[in-house]
Amino acid sequence: MADDSKKWQHPGGKLREQGADRLEDSELLAILISSGTKGRPAEAIARDVLDRFGSLAGLANQPLEALLSIKGLGDVKILRIAAALELARRTANEIIREKER
Repeated sequence: MADDSKKWQHPGGKLREQGADRLEDSELLAILISSGTKGRPAEAIARDVLDRFGSLAGLANQPLEALLSIKGLGDVKILRIAAALELARRTANEIIREKER
């Protein structure tokens, strides 16, 4: 059984041991960001993103160029985030279509 007080070096360990539903939005985003920059861990960059756009929904409505202004995000990290948001959007649309049948 996982110890809830355990500190992970990266939220991926927490996800593996406790499940995705136990992570905060910033922790899930940090997993997509993967590595931070010198002196800025991925978790801090993820918090900056959410602070800037207010929420995951706010982030999802941004053009990719808006993410370039956030220190620590480059093309690869932005593309990972965009791909994950698009997968979420498609999944939600598929669920809605299934319920409408």
